Amino acid sequence: MAEKLSDQQVAECLSELNGWTLTRAGQSNAITKTFDQAGFLAGLGFVTRIAVLAEQADHHPDVLLTYPRVCVTLTTHDAGGVSQKDFSLAAQIDTLT
Repeated sequence: MAEKLSDQQVAECLSELNGWTLTRAGQSNAITKTFDQAGFLAGLGFVTRIAVLAEQADHHPDVLLTYPRVCVTLTTHDAGGVSQKDFSLAAQIDTLT
């Protein structure tokens, strides 16, 4: 099981990513980023590529597709907040753009 990161660890990891912010997801913290897309189909394709990464990592984000944007939220539910799994997947998602 993944361990929840401290606030300081989260801040340090966020400083290494571009555009991800700390948010709330229900009762726990999460990291979120919104990606602008060229159109609806481009956004849908982006979500599909995220889904492949998420399946490989066995770590599934909340994804909201609202033309022309895709909003991705990551939290580790069983850890009760943000874990290294979230930052690893976030970094992989960033490579898709």
